[in-house]
Amino acid sequence: MRNKYIGVIVILMSLLYPDLLQAQFSLSGEYRPRTELSHGYKKLVNSDQDAQMVTSQRTRLNLNYRNDYLLTKLVLQDVRLWGGQAQLVTNEDYAVSIHEAWAEIMLSDEFSLKAGRQEVAYDDHRIFGTVGWAQQARSHDMLLFKYSGDWDLHFGLAYHHDDNLNDDNPATATAHNDAYTSLQYVWFHNNWDASKLSLLLLNNGVPDAVDPANKVRYTQTIGGRYMVELTPITLASNLYFQNGKDASNMDVGAYNFLIEVSGSISDNMSFVGGFERLSGSDWDETDNKSFTPFYGTNHKFNGFMDYFYVGNHIGNVGLNDMYGKITVKNNDVTMGAHAHIFSSAAKIGPGVDNYLGTEIDLSLSYQFKPAVSFGFGWSTMLASDSMEVLKGGGDKGAFQHWGYAMIVVKPQFFPLK
Repeated sequence: MRNKYIGVIVILMSLLYPDLLQAQFSLSGEYRPRTELSHGYKKLVNSDQDAQMVTSQRTRLNLNYRNDYLLTKLVLQDVRLWGGQAQLVTNEDYAVSIHEAWAEIMLSDEFSLKAGRQEVAYDDHRIFGTVGWAQQARSHDMLLFKYSGDWDLHFGLAYHHDDNLNDDNPATATAHNDAYTSLQYVWFHNNWDASKLSLLLLNNGVPDAVDPANKVRYTQTIGGRYMVELTPITLASNLYFQNGKDASNMDVGAYNFLIEVSGSISDNMSFVGGFERLSGSDWDETDNKSFTPFYGTNHKFNGFMDYFYVGNHIGNVGLNDMYGKITVKNNDVTMGAHAHIFSSAAKIGPGVDNYLGTEIDLSLSYQFKPAVSFGFGWSTMLASDSMEVLKGGGDKGAFQHWGYAMIVVKPQFFPLK
């Protein structure tokens, strides 16, 4: 009940202490209903299957506070399917959840300590990202040490367990989530006049899937991203390596490589072109050579239809993605067209070709007012026979497509100065 009256309390405070509130607080919201029409989203469908339509909605209330030594943020979130909750609600099964709840203490001008549930995103969101497309998005329960000076350095760590202090079985640590038992990372970043470099070292621990009692298997990811401006174009590259042990106690030896060029074609048109490879394991492989992008915003990389690395394809044959993207902006309207040519990085099976298919993604957004925008998109997958083998069924000859229409409303109730 207390959460229901937060908005009323803040409004009363604004009436009693308007100068104090506007100087230290902000209160904003988000209302984001999205309707999706699917006939082949994430996997191939058969020609006799009908398209499905679903509407989901994200609703948020964001509260921020700051002074000269403290920053805090609280984000209350409700994610639901339209029709998923009865019109007459008689219980608390659909309670509002907490997406973010953290405090950052300024220990000095350069050092700070941030603790609590928080979003974690770095660089192009390949390894750590907010997953903002998903209505629920992603946040971590974490402790984060930050240094910010001539260069930036972050050290994050987390340990997850249930509430039984007498149980030392790490398998219970992930009983209530889909993430990790233990996590530590270091992120370094520096900017120069025309270039920037980020380095990441991630140690990710999960319970042993075969013998979880008192055993955690760790995978190490090391690498980074480099960008350089070579007017009129910008070059960017990612390179990451993974080793250690996976949850099945298999040796891990994997890598991720990306090379990308971007620039402007005209005042209102820009382009991006590139190639990404995520290593994979052959169908008869004994070691794990499949790269895992862990906590990245995978929806933004390998096609909007989410055939790869969005709740699927982990520990599989990897991926080669050759892509080109065009963006056109005209006042408040932005249009995008993406093309991806997919192939497997490893062997799918005996006599199976590596080419998987080509995806076309079209999008349009309209900024109607500062707090109101509309988004639309449509995608199609032109799949190959190999995609049928990889996905375990479906009909590549069927019209595989997916589309969405979305309204985004972000009112700023009280500004933060």
